[in-house]
Amino acid sequence: MYSAQVLEHFEHPRNAGTVDGADAAVRVENPACGDVLELTAKCADGKIEEIRFRAKGCVASMACGSALTELVSGKTLNEAKRLTRDDVVRAVGGLPRASEHASHLAIDALGALLEELAGSS
Repeated sequence: MYSAQVLEHFEHPRNAGTVDGADAAVRVENPACGDVLELTAKCADGKIEEIRFRAKGCVASMACGSALTELVSGKTLNEAKRLTRDDVVRAVGGLPRASEHASHLAIDALGALLEELAGSS
């Protein structure tokens, strides 16, 4: 059973889509389940100015992608780097054990995005 927050992010995703003229774009796939999370972002003055996501997969993966964008929007790259899987899980009100892979996918995608942003600055 999913939490109310997971269902809210799934039914009304925040920051869905792609950022036009993005400074970084990544696509990460979970090879075990096939879920895919794409992140695009613009950075200004060392802060994540705009971030958007596209997800293909389960309810939890879509919810974690949505929550992730809310958690890192406006943060510095260093602040975003400190975000943990547990932070994402808390933001969606918890995940069933069978859906925990979704939070790993979100954090893996964030790590790849931050690496790309750091390389472009």
